[in-house]
This record gives sequence, structure tokens and C-alpha cells, in this order.
Amino acid sequence: MDIKQFKSEIIPYKNKLYRFAYRIVGNGAEAEDVVQEVMIKLWNQRGKLHQYNSIEAWCIQMTKNLSIDKTRSKHYKVGIIPEGFDISSNQNNPHKVAETRDTVQRIKNIMNTLPTKQREVMQMRDIEGLSYKEIEEQLKIPMNQVKVYLFRARKFIKSQLINSDSYGL
Repeated sequence: MDIKQFKSEIIPYKNKLYRFAYRIVGNGAEAEDVVQEVMIKLWNQRGKLHQYNSIEAWCIQMTKNLSIDKTRSKHYKVGIIPEGFDISSNQNNPHKVAETRDTVQRIKNIMNTLPTKQREVMQMRDIEGLSYKEIEEQLKIPMNQVKVYLFRARKFIKSQLINSDSYGL
């Protein structure tokens, strides 16, 4: 694989990998470091990339592993997501924008309480948009289990949102 092919086939994944790493490490600079390490590893392994069925799945797996390694490092510090980072709205209604931000933050907080596998499956499916098959390959769990984890995660988040809206908890 030459540089031109690498740029056309691998580099387009970098934004997706960044978002995925950011979700795990919670810090923009750390996520950039993870993606940079992944890109370097991919470049060094460019001759072997044709062996993988899905290069994207391999990239995400490497990103996940490196991100987890970063969080386990003794120098790791969790960062706070800057205001307005996740929400872009075409509406001029500040009330709607604030309400949406609050809801997104509540969902993130609830997601952080989910068991690891449920959180990973939900992240991959609902945020990254991966197919069930891709999730199955990356996490090395059966398709039915992927669906169960996703169902349970969504059900839990829905119930928590309904409870907090109903009871103000």
C-alpha cells in the first residue's frame, strides 16, 4: 500500500476513530493521541492490511484497545466536554438548545452507568452507526448477544429518562 492508497482508504476513518476514542478517554488531546498512534500502527502494518476482512473494524478495535490503555494509565485525567461541543442547532430558540444539551448530557451520564458491554454496543451502534455484524466482529460476541445488550441499554436509558422527567429525579 502506497501513501496515496493509504490516504484514500485509511485516513477517512480518522474522524470516526477520534469520536470513538473521545467517548472512551473523555479528553480531546488524549483522543487525538490515540488516533495518531492508530494511524502510525496502520502505516507500519500497511503491507498486512489486505489480510483483514474489514479494515474499519480493525481500526476501531485498535482505537478501543489504545483508548482503554490510556484510561488505565496512571497519568490519565478525565476532561470535561466543552459547552456546545455535541449540539449544533439550526433553531434560534435558546430554550430548545438548552433543553437538548441537558438531555444529551443526561443520556451521557446514564450511559456511563451502564455495564461495559452494553455501553460499548450502544456506543458502536447508536453513536458510531456500526452494523450489528461489525459490532459482532469487533467485540467477538454472538449477534444475538449484541442485540440483547443494545436492547437492555436502550430500555434502561429510556426508563431513566422517563423516571427523571416524571419525578424530577
